[in-house]
Amino acid sequence: MALYHFHVEQIKRSEGRTAVASAAYRAGEKLHNLWDGETHDYTKKGGVILKEIILPEHAPKRFSDRSTLWNEVEQVEKHYKAQLAYSFDMALQNEFSLEENIELAREFVQKYFVSDGMICDLAVHQPDKEEGGIPNPHFHVLVPIRPLNEDGTWGAKQHRVYHLDEDGNRIKKENGQWEFDAVPTTNWGRPETLDIWREAWADMVNSKFEEKGIDCRIDHRSYVDQGLDLIPTVHEGPHVRKMEKKGIRTEKGELNRWIKATNRMLRSMRATIAALKEWIQEAKEILKEPQEVYLADLLREYLTMRDQVAMTYTRGRSKAKHNNTKRFVEECKYLNQRGLQTLSDFENYLSSVGDQVESSKSFMNQKQTQLKELQQLMEDAKTYAELKPVVDEMKKEKYRFTKARERYRAEHEGELRRFYMVKRKLKEKGFDKEPFPLSAWQKEFSELTAQREAEYQEYKLMQKDLTLLYQIKGDVDKVMRENHPEMLHSDKTKETETEL
Repeated sequence: MALYHFHVEQIKRSEGRTAVASAAYRAGEKLHNLWDGETHDYTKKGGVILKEIILPEHAPKRFSDRSTLWNEVEQVEKHYKAQLAYSFDMALQNEFSLEENIELAREFVQKYFVSDGMICDLAVHQPDKEEGGIPNPHFHVLVPIRPLNEDGTWGAKQHRVYHLDEDGNRIKKENGQWEFDAVPTTNWGRPETLDIWREAWADMVNSKFEEKGIDCRIDHRSYVDQGLDLIPTVHEGPHVRKMEKKGIRTEKGELNRWIKATNRMLRSMRATIAALKEWIQEAKEILKEPQEVYLADLLREYLTMRDQVAMTYTRGRSKAKHNNTKRFVEECKYLNQRGLQTLSDFENYLSSVGDQVESSKSFMNQKQTQLKELQQLMEDAKTYAELKPVVDEMKKEKYRFTKARERYRAEHEGELRRFYMVKRKLKEKGFDKEPFPLSAWQKEFSELTAQREAEYQEYKLMQKDLTLLYQIKGDVDKVMRENHPEMLHSDKTKETETEL
């Protein structure tokens, strides 16, 4: 099926990630990182269809080598919290051949990235087989954040724009430092640029669909912007996808499975409600004069119609009549329990069901947000607990001298970076001291999960409700058209039948 997926993130040292490791994973290669001395071997990963580095004209040819390129990126970035690269992953289409998909990927990367001076490490992957992965072929693009100068040397990521007074002189802060804004030297990280890229990719794919005469399209807009207002899934990341692929069910994977199932049900219910509302409006328009249509009376006539058909059967007549009666009793019981006697009652009740669906969706969206936040808190607390012994070890007496401490820092730099990153994130959420309320988080998570499941079961009941309403609508409509033409405008009836 046609799928729109366009995700971008930054590879940051502050999150314990490196550009060399990211490049090795996407290319399915073994690369050694000179910056931290680690070797990353993904040669057994599989699923890499194509990998290539595309250079702008002013880039040195040595960057065609993956190890050279990404080790230079690592070396040029000195800060321990440096932002190293942009990572894009974008879904290709199952409706296109492999050659057509690769051509599309290359065309997009060349037109929107390389032409703007980006060095692009492109890798095309097969569909992810695990549930929750990208079910289409897809491509990754890894791009250094630091731009290249025209002479092929590394440029600056940003420059300073100093604040000036009315006489054009620089303004100093209280600490004696100049006031300035750090302005990026490229537009690559701007939200409006990302919007342009996202729309351009959708347009390019849709043009290919049109060229091939395929009647489907993708949309780059969010659910809200499309007017769909569905529940957004959570980003899983390669670690979670790897665990799911091995059959290890993760909390993020479970949450996404629930979200996808709920969205399918939500789309189905909204479509049914829209169809029923359209039918009610149509029924009102074709009635000769304002009058109440009594549903039970028409359903009884429908039972008679079906029984007359059953009488023509040579075999199974009794079973057919039994099923007709069962259907009639089920429909009448449903209407009586809800006090639905007329078409007006049907319309009002349908409106209330629609309101209930939207209210329930809002409730579940809220729960999804809370669950996502709790998941992140628990993950950060777990990482904190795992890495704290590394930090505590550094505080011991044997590391009180500068050289010993620096040597220890160098040996455990990756672990220390991850520890201080999660510590900062926990502090930003108001949890800056141990012990963290892990039991309370887990309890709240379990309660929210139970509420989510209960709400999902209510959704299923609402879907069953709508299915029966649609069945009643079909039965009533058939009787009105076949048994009571006197109730209807003949010209309207013909017009509607022609449309149908």
